[in-house]
Amino acid sequence: MSESCNSRHFSWLMKSCLPNPSDAKSLVPIHHHANPPATVTPISSLPDDLLLECLSRVPSSSIPSLTAVCRRWSRLLLSPYFLHLRRRLGLLRHSLFAISAVDSGLFAAVLQPQSEIPSWRVSLAVCNDGGQGSLSHARAAAIGPRVYVVSRNAVLRYDSWTGTVAVRSPMIFPRKKFAIAVVSGKIYVAGGGGGSEVTAAVEEYDPERNRWEVVTHAARKRYGCIGAAVDGVFYVIGGLKIGNETSVTSRGTAAHVYASSMDLFDVRSRQWLRSRSVPGGGCVVAACAAVGHVYVLSSHAVELSFWRFDARRGGGGGFGEWTRLKSPPLPAQVRLDGTVRFSCVGVEDKVAVVQVVGCIDDLLRRSGRSERGLRESLVLLYDTVDGEWRRAADLPEMITRAACACVEW
Repeated sequence: MSESCNSRHFSWLMKSCLPNPSDAKSLVPIHHHANPPATVTPISSLPDDLLLECLSRVPSSSIPSLTAVCRRWSRLLLSPYFLHLRRRLGLLRHSLFAISAVDSGLFAAVLQPQSEIPSWRVSLAVCNDGGQGSLSHARAAAIGPRVYVVSRNAVLRYDSWTGTVAVRSPMIFPRKKFAIAVVSGKIYVAGGGGGSEVTAAVEEYDPERNRWEVVTHAARKRYGCIGAAVDGVFYVIGGLKIGNETSVTSRGTAAHVYASSMDLFDVRSRQWLRSRSVPGGGCVVAACAAVGHVYVLSSHAVELSFWRFDARRGGGGGFGEWTRLKSPPLPAQVRLDGTVRFSCVGVEDKVAVVQVVGCIDDLLRRSGRSERGLRESLVLLYDTVDGEWRRAADLPEMITRAACACVEW
């Protein structure tokens, strides 16, 4: 067959579909005037609700560029309704974030427990506003994709979508070693203090107004306590009593009772519920909320115990019940003393729960010097469904004195 191509190689049908170069009429475009051209409506002219419906469907990787389009888009992307839409569409992923402060900003490390081999991804977020203060005893709480790093005299907001840091209003009462949790899109803090002064004030932070206010006072002043929230209840767990007691015996008894108990504050009714105690005593060193329960890690000087408190108030009859779970398998090199700090974060992914991958992330990090080849930090994952522990990747070396939270992004 000849490699040349000319009109003789085409069938008469194909030739009839091609315009004839010698026929000028065949080159004139045909205009249909029956239907006028449709008017193009720019997306910017849409009302806010329709624009949010469109923006909520973009991939997470495109969100940083959307915030730079205009102030209106940036404002809409910060709204709680935008998170609600993405959550409803199943576009939010739950991840564990570890935040560590440096002179220029924050190191942020993210871990996705749903992965077969969880590994950390690290990024540096530069704080352009300055004024970050001391974050050595900071706590972290997340609302959607934004992590609020709260310390004694400063509050930073880290946006996991854009990787930016902004300075927010500090707490009314400067405090460290306090309890923190998120209830209905607002941050609550209790306990803690500075030096020998421990405050009883419970503060609420509204991220939309960037404002703190005192909502109640706790009956017990706890120092070194831990916070969690389930079903509209703010749990203030563990810690020590710092105050004047008449005898050494009474001080020791009060400290023990505080260290193994938790107070319950109903945010909606602004009422304190009956306090509960962790079975077996011990000192609560970490706690978190996940899948309708509060998980508590207690230290007994030579061993750890792991407990689950049923915090569901939906009328199932199980509210208030304690269950002892399998203790975390710590390496032999880890000593249970003041050099080790424990942090517990619940990562609740709806898909992961369905796929039997619902996890409690227990970040066990060593703040002192490593010994016998043990890294400075390690991460253990507890599966709330099958009740088994597994080890994940250690925290990156640049993440020191980390504040941890579960982030939707």
